[in-house]
Order: sequence, then structure tokens, then C-alpha cells
Amino acid sequence: MDTPKYWFPAKRYGWGWGLPVTRQGWLVFIVYLVALVIGSRVFRPDAHPVGFAVFVILASLLLVLICYKKGEPPKWRWGNKGR
Repeated sequence: MDTPKYWFPAKRYGWGWGLPVTRQGWLVFIVYLVALVIGSRVFRPDAHPVGFAVFVILASLLLVLICYKKGEPPKWRWGNKGR
């Protein structure tokens, strides 16, 4: 069984990445979601809105950085007319 080269495939339409296709990609995605849940408990949005926003921005930037490194090269896609 051949493991895909990229952890995150490019979206079919638009710019960016779709859901992960490897175990490593799913692990990164799940850790990101768990971090957001924990961050919402530590930096409660109603009590610390700026801290929460900074946390979400930093966590999301880290996810995008990993997608750049381990995902298909991003570019604008208009879909595949053959499918």
C-alpha cells in the first residue's frame, strides 16, 4: 500500500487544503482541535477576548505552516471538469 506523499491534499475548488489523508495529518488536525478546546478553557473568550484571539491566531498560523510544509503546494484551483 502506497502512502500519499502529502499529508494534506489541495482543495478541489479555491485555495488551500482539504482534510488530511495520512495518519500524521489527522494527528496534527486533531491536536489543533484539542488545542482550541483547551485554549477556550484557559483563555475564556468572555473573560480574556484578546488572549483567546491571540491563542487562536497563533495555533491557526502553526497549522497553516504545517500545511505548507507537508501539504500539496497551494494555488487557486477551479476544479476538475473531467469528474
